Amino acid sequence: MLAAARGDAPADLVLRGGRLANVLSGEIQETAVAIHGGLIAGLGDYDEGRETVDLDGAYLAPSYVEGHIHVETTLLAPHELARAACTRGTGTLVCDPHEIGNVLGARGVEWMLGAGDGAPAELLYTAPSCVPVSEMETAGARIDGADVAALLEDERIVGLAEVMNFPGAVAGEAGVLGKLEAARGRPVDGHAPGLSGRELSAYVAAGAGSEHEATALEEGREKLRLGMRVMMREGTPAKDLRALLPLVAPNTERRLMMVNDDVSVADLMDRGHLDHHLRLAVTAGIDPITALRMVTLNVAEWFGLADRGAIAPGLRADLVVLRDLESFEALRTYHAGRLVAQGGRCLIGHRPPPMLGPTVRVDWDAVDLSLPVRGERARVIGVVPGQVLTRALLETPATEDGCAVADPSRDLLKLAVVERHTGRSAAAVALVRGLGLGRGALASSIAHDHHNVVLVGAADADMLLAGREVSRLGGGFVAAAGGEVLASVPLPIAGLMSPASFPEVRAQYDRALNAARSLGCRLEDPFMTLSFLGLGVIPELKLTDKGLVDVARFELVSPFE
Repeated sequence: MLAAARGDAPADLVLRGGRLANVLSGEIQETAVAIHGGLIAGLGDYDEGRETVDLDGAYLAPSYVEGHIHVETTLLAPHELARAACTRGTGTLVCDPHEIGNVLGARGVEWMLGAGDGAPAELLYTAPSCVPVSEMETAGARIDGADVAALLEDERIVGLAEVMNFPGAVAGEAGVLGKLEAARGRPVDGHAPGLSGRELSAYVAAGAGSEHEATALEEGREKLRLGMRVMMREGTPAKDLRALLPLVAPNTERRLMMVNDDVSVADLMDRGHLDHHLRLAVTAGIDPITALRMVTLNVAEWFGLADRGAIAPGLRADLVVLRDLESFEALRTYHAGRLVAQGGRCLIGHRPPPMLGPTVRVDWDAVDLSLPVRGERARVIGVVPGQVLTRALLETPATEDGCAVADPSRDLLKLAVVERHTGRSAAAVALVRGLGLGRGALASSIAHDHHNVVLVGAADADMLLAGREVSRLGGGFVAAAGGEVLASVPLPIAGLMSPASFPEVRAQYDRALNAARSLGCRLEDPFMTLSFLGLGVIPELKLTDKGLVDVARFELVSPFE
């Protein structure tokens, strides 16, 4: 490599005639880049290599580093997600595998590591910190401090995943502190929506160093002031980037990142990956190199990835060739000097992942979806479009034979979460507003983060039908009405992911979304919204298999006041 850098021997590859977006100096440079042995040998007047590519005035940037994403939410297996992301200019994805962790524990995380081997973008992971998230839900496994310590011995595990049990961290619960201690000296991702004041100080003091749950400008600013790095999120169910972009200033931008968190397969195909965030930022007036820094160098530095995030001698040759710095259209993507994507097409073929055993264990004949009335007014989960937050509402429910029932005319539907890990098949039931179904039902085996089966519907019979179909598929999304299954997305890998290719999964997903819309649902992505109605650590009301969770009080409450 040194001989190639000195010009004494030809480099493996020379990219010339391009304009380098230098995230280290903030300049646009007209320079060639020499690559040898998968590394960047030098920048300068290199003319010829064993292979020479003329970029014809295109821009050259470091390939993007995703700082926080859940592979499982895309429905794609790890290798397939990497194939999709590399076509958009992504070279590294730091993934939080607590979804599969909550189903299969450390064995699921280890499966993820193997399933991503040889991918055209590198898949790195953080060790799950909240399996289960709390004792107010039934997960399929537990990960304790010893498990975290063991996982962190793998070089592909680069830190501790989002500490969702922020009340436990603030209170100094021994189990939470044990995991934080196991990760001491490593990056620790936070997850503390709305936390402020002294409680936030305690959370940061416990070890949380980043935050992707800030949804408002002042919340993000307070977390910056206390030393946290803020990951500005723009995903499918939560879109916070525009609200947080005013944080970007010369004295703050090196502490900011842009991430996806949870993104649907449809958004991944239609809007893109981190290229979407770059377009939004530049359209809002952010300097293009500053925007690039927030998906490259800043992320690499947070996770201690000293070999990437910029284009400089000795770093790994992870590069993207861009048509311009407005559309951020990726013309070519190189991973360790190897061309892996060109013209929007991945050059590495689809590789079906190894399969896991069945994980959906429900006796549907034993499931009871009744909701006996225990008060005059019902606590109702209020969906907030474009957010994973919900509202706590109070409504007088419609009743039949002493039980609350769905009332589609008022957009009051029945919501149920059915335990699927142990075979007990216990169910909790409540009411929800904001999904808009006029008839029928939807079901999902993705229910963050316990991943029990979640059902919503206007009729119990259709809810049970949709749930039975989820079991038959080994997991997935289902839309049903009038005693008929209308559409489904099979997710037989832990009930979370598909072994199929990106286009196949997208086609299945489109059919399911269209079926949901035919039932009257008015949300952009009802299955994504449904999957977050069980997440008992994001305000205000959520439902797990154990009951209705008042997140502010962090306790189970009656469905009725």
